[in-house]
Amino acid sequence: MVPSKGKRKVLVVDDEHVIADTLAIILNKNGFEASAVYTGLDAVALARKLRPDLIISDVIMPDMNGVEAATAIRQFLPGCKILLFSGQASTADLLADARVQGNQFEVLAKPVHPKDLLAKLG
Repeated sequence: MVPSKGKRKVLVVDDEHVIADTLAIILNKNGFEASAVYTGLDAVALARKLRPDLIISDVIMPDMNGVEAATAIRQFLPGCKILLFSGQASTADLLADARVQGNQFEVLAKPVHPKDLLAKLG
């Protein structure tokens, strides 16, 4: 999988449109090819189409949470790096359930400072 123009493809997922759009803008201005979606279901659908190198997703979303979406995406994109972020305590239980199912995801606390996120992406 070779990203177009040498840029790494990133899919940003957050039900808070401002957060998803802002992160995508920041990533696009820093050499990534980023797209934003606002639901877990849309993330899975767009990941099938775009085949991103990286997914940055909120955990708590109404239709399909970020852990469920990440787990579904891992089924068809096993090499995709997935970074989850959340500002809610209930995330711990979802991540524990994911670990029991054999899925390990890296988690950042919300709010994520753009410099910290970019440093994490290398």
